[in-house]
Amino acid sequence: MEQARTARAAHGSARLVAATMVLGATALGQPAAATAGTGLLQLGSAGPKVAALNERLGELTYLRRGVDTPRFDARTHHAVVAFQLQKRLTADGIVGPQTRGALAEARKPRPRLSAAGRRIEVWRGRQLAYLVRDGRVRRTFHVSTGASGYTTPAGRFTVFWREERSWSVPYSVWLPWAAYFNGGIAFHGHSSVPTYPASHGCVRVPTPFARAVYRFARLGTRVDVVA
Repeated sequence: MEQARTARAAHGSARLVAATMVLGATALGQPAAATAGTGLLQLGSAGPKVAALNERLGELTYLRRGVDTPRFDARTHHAVVAFQLQKRLTADGIVGPQTRGALAEARKPRPRLSAAGRRIEVWRGRQLAYLVRDGRVRRTFHVSTGASGYTTPAGRFTVFWREERSWSVPYSVWLPWAAYFNGGIAFHGHSSVPTYPASHGCVRVPTPFARAVYRFARLGTRVDVVA
């Protein structure tokens, strides 16, 4: 068994080294036309360097593990933004030298609070949400909480209602993949999720990841909103 664990660890280390070498290379695959020759990866880029980037983001919880598509799509963009927010980098969704270096050295995020079980932690100060199970961050997303005058209240809450498509009476709009945890405040998908507080109190989740958050947020799931 010890030999099996050693073999698995060696395999994981080899994959990490390979990904680091690819991300650190000077020739970054097939970049989008707008960034051709600049050494940047962004929306529209494609190639083996993007596949390595996606795999690395999965290892760090910003994407689902096992995603190694060679395309830099909306999922990759939002995952990069979340990583940049976590590391206090310029959150533009573009992978340049600074982000590439940070990716090579990064470790998985840790929850800010210590608690057992299944819960969601919303960090207003960084505009991030962690899906936490048994004290470990399983997925990390960037979000947008309540703007000035609509600040998402801090505290401990519980998911009490879920709807795949929920009608907001005050704002006359459909909220996809809505999971309510504090009165009319919910996690829900949205096509506009800036890196600053912009909602009317809800926690906006990028559309590509809204279903994943919804599926995690079962009835009774604890929600911690921290400043």
